[in-house]
Amino acid sequence: MAKKKADKRNFRRILRFVKPYSGAVALNILFNILGIIFSLFSFSMIVPFLNILFNPDNIIDVKPEFTFNSDSMLAMLNYYVSYVILHYGQSKALVFICLLLVVAFFLRNFNTYFAAYHMATVRACTIRDIRNAIYHKIMILPLSFYSKNKKGDIMARISTDVQEIEVSIINYIDVFIKDPVTIIAYFLFMIGISWRLTVFVLVLLPIAGLIIGKIGKSLKKDSREGQMRFAGMLATIEETVSGLRIIKAFNAIDYSDERFNEQNATYAKVMRHVQRKHSLSSPMSEFLSSVVIAIVLWFGSRLILGGDATVTAANFIAYIVVFSQIISPAKSFSQGFYCLQKGMASADRIFEILDAEEVIVEKDNARAIDNFEKEVRYENVSFRYGEVDVLKDINLSIPKGRMVALVGESGGGKSTMVDLLPRFYDVVKGGVKIDGTDIRDFRIRDVRSLMGIVTQESILFNDTVFNNIAFGMENATREDVIEAAKVANAHEFIMQLENGYDTMIGDRGMNLSGGQRQRLSIARAVLKNPPILILDEATSALDTESERLVQEALAKVMTNRTSIVIAHRLSTIQNADEIVVLVKGRIVERGKHDELIAKGGVYKRLTDLQSFN
Repeated sequence: MAKKKADKRNFRRILRFVKPYSGAVALNILFNILGIIFSLFSFSMIVPFLNILFNPDNIIDVKPEFTFNSDSMLAMLNYYVSYVILHYGQSKALVFICLLLVVAFFLRNFNTYFAAYHMATVRACTIRDIRNAIYHKIMILPLSFYSKNKKGDIMARISTDVQEIEVSIINYIDVFIKDPVTIIAYFLFMIGISWRLTVFVLVLLPIAGLIIGKIGKSLKKDSREGQMRFAGMLATIEETVSGLRIIKAFNAIDYSDERFNEQNATYAKVMRHVQRKHSLSSPMSEFLSSVVIAIVLWFGSRLILGGDATVTAANFIAYIVVFSQIISPAKSFSQGFYCLQKGMASADRIFEILDAEEVIVEKDNARAIDNFEKEVRYENVSFRYGEVDVLKDINLSIPKGRMVALVGESGGGKSTMVDLLPRFYDVVKGGVKIDGTDIRDFRIRDVRSLMGIVTQESILFNDTVFNNIAFGMENATREDVIEAAKVANAHEFIMQLENGYDTMIGDRGMNLSGGQRQRLSIARAVLKNPPILILDEATSALDTESERLVQEALAKVMTNRTSIVIAHRLSTIQNADEIVVLVKGRIVERGKHDELIAKGGVYKRLTDLQSFN
C-alpha cells in the first residue's frame, strides 16, 4: 500500500514538470478530439455505402431532425446520400461517398499529426527540465553525498533513467490523454447503434484488462533491479577508464575483464526477464482482442438473427469496424501500463537524488559579504563523518594577510578543516567566523567568492587553456587571463602549445604534465584574485623542477594575501607566519618553524623523518 502511494506521489511529481506546457497539452487534446470526430465520420460512411450496395431501394427522401447521437448522424448521412442518388444516380453517389471518405481520412490524419506535433514539445521540454533539475541538484548536494554514491550510478540516473521516463511515463501521458477520449467517443457511437451489444462489450474488456494487469505488477521490480545493475556497470567502466594505468601495471586486465563480464551477464539476465514480460503484453492483448471480437460477432449475429430491429446488417458491420478500432487504443493503453511500471522504477531512482538532503542550506535572510577586514576564526569547532570524530574542539585565529600552515600525519583532519571554510561541510559543533560573524549567516556564494582553492589533484576540464583559467569568471578578458598565467609561471609553456591559449587540454588536462596542470590551477586562482587562498598539498605530487616553478608562482600569489596551506613537504612552509600541527583531529602544537623545532615535539619528529628520507 505504501509503495502504491509512493508511485502515485512520484507520478504526480512528474506531472508537475509537464504543467508549464499545459498550453501544448490543451492543443494536443483539441487536435486529438478533432481527429476522433473525423475518424468516426469516416467509419460512419460505411453504413450508407453498404445500404447503396445491398439495399438500393432504401432511400430516405425526408430530411430527419438532427440530434447529437449516432442514430441521428447515420440517418442524416443516409438522407444526403439518398439525395445524391435521387438527383445524380448510384454511381455518382458512390463517388461522393468515396470522396468524403478521402477528405475525412485526410482531416483525421492532419489533426493526428498536429496532436503529435504539440506533444513533441511536451516530451522534449519536460525531459529537459527534469535533467536540468537533477544536474542542479547534483551541483548543490554536499560532498558527503558523493562519498556514499558511485559516480557511475549518478550518471546512469541523469542519462538512462531520465531516458526511460521519456520513453515510458511521458509516452504514457500521451496515451492517457488520447486513448481514453478515443475509447469514450467510440463507445458513445457504439451505444447509439446498440446499447445491448455495448453493455456486453463493457463486461468483456475489463476481464481482458485484469489478465494483462497481472503481469505488469512484477515488471517494475525487475526494471528497477535492471537499472541498478546498469548503474553498477557504468561505475565499473568509469573506474576502469580512470584507473587504466594501475590495471595494466598490476596485470589486472583479466581480473577486471572477469568482473565486468560477470556484471554484464547479471544485467543481461535481468533484462531478459524484463523484455520477455514486456513482449508478452503485445501477443497477449492481440489474442485477447481476437477472442473478444469473436464473442462480439457471435453475440451480435444472434441479435440480428433473433430479429432485433435495432441492429441492421449494415449497422452491425459499422459497429464491428468501430469496435475493432477501439482495440488499438485499448491495447496501447494496456501496454502503456507496462511502460509506466518500468518508468516508475526510474522515477523512484531520480527522486532519490532530487529528494536527497542538501545539508548545506543558506538562511533566508543571509547577509552579503565581498571582503573581510580582520580575521578568520575557528571557535570550538568539532566535526564528524557519521560516528567518527574528525575534528575536536579546534580553536584557531587566522589574521588577514597572514599565512597559516596545517601539518600532521595523513587522516589528522587537515583537509576537513579547510573544507569547512567554503562550507563544503558544516560544523557539528562550534562555528567558523569571518570578522566575528558565523559563515552560516552569509550567502554561500559570497563566502566562496572570497576564496581561491588549489588542490593536490588539478581539477581541469576538457576545454581550452583560456576557458580553464577563466573558469567561473564571466567577464574575464584575454589580457586578464594572460596576466594571471604570467603570475603562475604558466605563460611560457602555454605559448609553446599548438594553439596557445586556445589549445584543448584533453580530459582532466591529460595533454599536459602534472606541473603544467598545477600552474593552470594556480592561474585560475590568481585570476579570481580572492582575499583568501587555500592550498591543499599543491606541490606534493610534482617533480623537483615543477615544484620549483609552482613554488615560485605560489610565493607571488600569497604575497599580502591570507593563505591557508596544507603541506606534507615541510620545507615548503618554513616561512609561514604560524604552523599548526594536527594529530587525530586536535591541535597539539602551534608556532613558527624555529619555535616548534626548539620544542622537540611532533613537528620536530616530522621534520626529522623527512630529513632522514
